[in-house]
Order: sequence, then structure tokens, then C-alpha cells
Amino acid sequence: MPPEKPERFDQVDWTEYANPTGWQRSTNTRYFLYSTVPVLALGLYDWLVVGPREATFVRLGADLGLSGPFQMIGLTHDPAGIDYLFVGTLLLFVWYLLVPLYQNPRMTRYYWTRFKRNRPALGGLGWLFLVFAGGLIGPFVLNTPSQDILTAHQPPAFTSVDEATVPLCVGEVENGRCYGTWEHPLGTDNTGRDVFSSIIHGMTISMQIAFITTSVVAVIGVSVGTVAAVSGGWVDEGLMRVVDIVLSFPTLPFYLLILYSFGASLSMFILVFALFAWGGTARYVRSKALSVSEAEYINESRLSGASTSYIIRRHVIPNTASSIITQLTLLIPVFLLAEAQIAFLGLGDSDVPSWGQLIAAGRTDLAFAPWIVLAPGIALFLTILAFTFVGDALLDALDPEAKTEADR
Repeated sequence: MPPEKPERFDQVDWTEYANPTGWQRSTNTRYFLYSTVPVLALGLYDWLVVGPREATFVRLGADLGLSGPFQMIGLTHDPAGIDYLFVGTLLLFVWYLLVPLYQNPRMTRYYWTRFKRNRPALGGLGWLFLVFAGGLIGPFVLNTPSQDILTAHQPPAFTSVDEATVPLCVGEVENGRCYGTWEHPLGTDNTGRDVFSSIIHGMTISMQIAFITTSVVAVIGVSVGTVAAVSGGWVDEGLMRVVDIVLSFPTLPFYLLILYSFGASLSMFILVFALFAWGGTARYVRSKALSVSEAEYINESRLSGASTSYIIRRHVIPNTASSIITQLTLLIPVFLLAEAQIAFLGLGDSDVPSWGQLIAAGRTDLAFAPWIVLAPGIALFLTILAFTFVGDALLDALDPEAKTEADR
């Protein structure tokens, strides 16, 4: 008797798995809403109570009498609006991706077995874990890099430069050479900012771009794509024409218009590029949802009186989740590279310590301080490569039919 084949991710009637470990699917939504209450409360406190020149956690610690403990764990900075949005997207990631993986251990083990066959993807996943951990923890451990002209162009540890290229050598000077120290393990840039600290803070920027943009793209693209596929008729036709407009819209000129009207900022970059990047996702999700909507259990749900919203929520989206996840994973490098390109052209926010800004700051010093460009450039390259490897492995593990079609 041949062994029973495991069920495919995109061929499962997820209604049977709605309560695999005693949790109902709606429970995740409730816990997500509960977890957002403190974030919203802190945001309102920041907006209504904290003064424009006060740090949020410093004021909160003083009001609660917890200034000492707050300082011990690094809660002294002033969060911006994009930080609250970042925390919200992290909660989405936890309650709608990590928790469902825990709730379905059998399927998680099966897909993890398929995923780990791709060794480059495992290495990429390890690097992304380091970037994620550094982006979350780094800002609480390392202060934001500050400028100090006297310590500009310090070389990395175990390297040296001509003493004439640095205003003041922090390390040892031997035979007219300035040697790097562990005080600045990756050296400093042309303004004296520590490159290592800048890269760690750049990890936070990269994670904000990755999580926020993909969340916006996922919400809009999945909603439009599934509604168009399930509704059909004039609804499908109208939504697809909107998608055509979005795909043909000149995003970069529009961003430049916003830039010169309101100034450069990371939140503006995320907003513009996310709002005009969901068209491809909507079209991709629609094509996958059309194939799922032809399944027999979808017809049975319609015959039993299920509404369109119920079918989308309980059948179409869960059974196209594999394609959605892989498509979004492969979309993240596009956003990271776009931010780096805009920063390199001098069109980004110079106050944002992103990898692109660090690369742009060091392009004029390549002749005698190449580490300013190489360090963030390598970090950006590895991150983009890691997302590509992970996305390809997810496509192979979760949606092997699509992988086979792509290889033809």
C-alpha cells in the first residue's frame, strides 16, 4: 500500500483546521486587537500629552515614577509615527503568521522539511534573523551615531590608513599610519559617525521598509485580487482597470513631486511606494484565487448560502496564502533597493540612517575610505540575496506547481 501523500497547502479546506489546537481563527484577531491597545494608548499619550521637545518614554517614565528602569532597558528615545506603525505590522506578523504556524504543527513540520532542503535559503534565513534581531534590539543598545569631524575617516579594526587622511587618529600611529581600533570596529564616515552603529540602525530602517510596505501591499492587493476573482462580472472588470491604472502610474515622478512639496522622509517613501506597488500583487492574487474559486467545496459553500465575504475569508485567502507569502517575500528586495537608489541619488531623507544614505555619504571617499561604502553595501547585498533565496525556497516548498511552471 503506497504511503499517504501529505495534503498540499493550496488544496486544503481550511474550515476543517479552524480549531486545530483549541483556538478558533477569530481568536487570533481578538488577541491582535488586544495587543494593539497599548500601542494605540501610547500613541495617543505621545500625541496629546508629550510636548514637541520631550522624549515620549522619558516623560512617561517620569509620570509613572519609572525613569530608572526605563533608562536601564534603553527606553529613552522618542518614537515617531512610523515606529508605531512598525510595531503594528510586527503584531500582524506575529498573530497572522507565527501563531498559525504554532497552531498547525503537522503542516509546519512538513513545510519546514521541504524548506530546509535549500541550503542557501537556510543561510539567508539566518542572516535575516540577525538583521531582524539587530533592527529590534540594536537601537536600545547602541546610541544613534553622532557626528564628530575630528574622528572622521577612522579605519576599521586591523586596518590602517595614511595619517594625513584623518583629522585626529583615535588609534595608534606607527610609521605615519593610523590604525583602527575596536572603538570603531568598521571605521567612521566622513562626518565621524560610527559605521557599525549606522549599519545596526540601518537594519531598523530596512525592517520598517520590509514590514510596513509589504503589509500595506498585502492588505490592498489581497483584498482587491480576491474580491475581483470571487465577484466576477463588472466588479472584476472595474477593479482590474483600476489595477491597470496603478501599474502604469509613474511612481518615481510622483515621489519627486511629493518630495519637493513636503520634503523627504522615510514615511513618505513607504507611503508612496506601497500605495502604488499593490497592483502586481492584486493581479497575481486574482489569478490564484480564480483557480481556487473553481474548487468543489467553493461551489458547495455558495449552494449552502455562504456570503462572498465568508468565502473569501474562510476559503479563498487561506488556500492562496502560499502564493501570497512567496510573492510578497520576493517583493521586499525591490523596496529595499528602491530606497537605496533614491538615497544614493540624494533624494532621500539625510536624517534617516539607512544603508542607502551611508553608501551615498561615502561615494566621494572611495579612493581612501572604501569601507564607508563597502560595509553597508555588503549588508544591503546580503539582505537582498537572503530575501531572494528565502522567497525561492518558500515558492518551492509551499507552491511546487508554480515553481515547476517558472522553471519551464
